Amino acid sequence: MSTAATLPARAPQFPLYVKETKYEFLRLLRARAFSVATIGFPVMFYLLFGVVVGNSSPDGQWRAKYLLGTYCIFGLVGCCLFSICVTLANERALGWLELKQASPMPAPAYLLAKLLTAAAFGAIILAILTTCGIQFGHAVVPANQLRHLVEVVLAGTLPFAAMGLLLSMVVPPNAAAGVVNLIYLPMSFLSGLWIPLGGLPKWISSVAPALPTWHMGQLALWALGYGSKWQPWQHVVWLAAFTVVALLLTVFLFRRNAAKA
Repeated sequence: MSTAATLPARAPQFPLYVKETKYEFLRLLRARAFSVATIGFPVMFYLLFGVVVGNSSPDGQWRAKYLLGTYCIFGLVGCCLFSICVTLANERALGWLELKQASPMPAPAYLLAKLLTAAAFGAIILAILTTCGIQFGHAVVPANQLRHLVEVVLAGTLPFAAMGLLLSMVVPPNAAAGVVNLIYLPMSFLSGLWIPLGGLPKWISSVAPALPTWHMGQLALWALGYGSKWQPWQHVVWLAAFTVVALLLTVFLFRRNAAKA
């Protein structure tokens, strides 16, 4: 017989979703090691490579605007992987996940809270980078391009949240942060999120299309008016397939781990 508590049939569940999301966001925002690093790294790198280096080169405005798109994705990926993979792996190890499962809270509220929290941190990074790019990098970002960039960043939460869930099923909790860094940083570099691929060795350009970060970066650049070898819908289809595969693998691993427990 299940020991999990249940809500009354007519109990409103929407407030539970709101509260779970609110407290998940506040918890991570107050965790300085997480919030400072997650927000600070993309902002610091953008100021160095997009603003400082850009202002000393003749293509400064182009560089500031180009890197605005790619560093928004770099920040978003970090939010998703660290806020979902690392926290979920730790909560699973501490037994916090079992406590949540035994509570009357709807299971989707737990995952949705993490998804919306990652999206909120991505939006914060986007706002800071856009302000820095316009004020200090003299980037010209029309309102319609900014709107498209916001849409891309928010929608981009899904594939990397799915990736974070998958990683949380396979990495050991005490090594989750290190493993995420070993995946996140090289993947961002090889996708041209730090430096445009035109300034990197040619073999990297042939590897980049195999990475989800490259596809998200190309969509962000498309939102800002840059062209791409692929059509936008092709990137969307690739990322949708990546999301589905990651979620299916997550469900399979979750059930296998539950059966072993």
